[in-house]
Amino acid sequence: MARVVTPDYWDDACKYLSKRDRVMRKLIPQFGEARLQSRGDAFTTLARSIVGQQISVKAAQAVWDRFAALTDGPPTRIAPAAVLALGVDDLRGAGLSARKVEYLRDLATHFDEGAVHVRQWASMDDEAIIEELVAIRGIGRWTAEMFLIFHLMRPNVMPYDDLGLLKGISQNYFSGEPVSRAEAREVGDAWAPFRSVATWYIWRSLDPLPVEY
Repeated sequence: MARVVTPDYWDDACKYLSKRDRVMRKLIPQFGEARLQSRGDAFTTLARSIVGQQISVKAAQAVWDRFAALTDGPPTRIAPAAVLALGVDDLRGAGLSARKVEYLRDLATHFDEGAVHVRQWASMDDEAIIEELVAIRGIGRWTAEMFLIFHLMRPNVMPYDDLGLLKGISQNYFSGEPVSRAEAREVGDAWAPFRSVATWYIWRSLDPLPVEY
């Protein structure tokens, strides 16, 4: 079982948002002690995001379990070298498409060769990390932003291309009217420097089950 980590800034963020934003003042108490959680390691988290692209959660879990079994390691900590040691046919046999095999091998190569600076991420800003991640095939800006929120637990990320976030802002701030990116950005300006926390509560307002990545 992967160790669960929670952000040390969460309580301060909730107090800050509740003072500045009427919607947050209403939403935050509804979810008690629930908060963002991070688990697993960086490579495994990104690999799971690739495996899960464009398929159902149930199908993604089944493929992941077969894929992880091939690496002989715990499914919560896959080694990049173990992925590179597998043949294409082995990976396809786990239920991965040819494109996802290419993406996973590219991801593993980036980690194995040190092309992503995992040990330096703590001192790098959000955009610098996003720039590194989107250089990997199969990882776009949205996936990189989800990684910043759910794995690195960066406090001030707002994924403007996330349909759930835009829907939640529409329902909570604009009485259900469609919301432009500019309008969402204006709402988010009031959330800084805790946009990630506010985003998490907006997601929860749509689905009471905890959001995980």
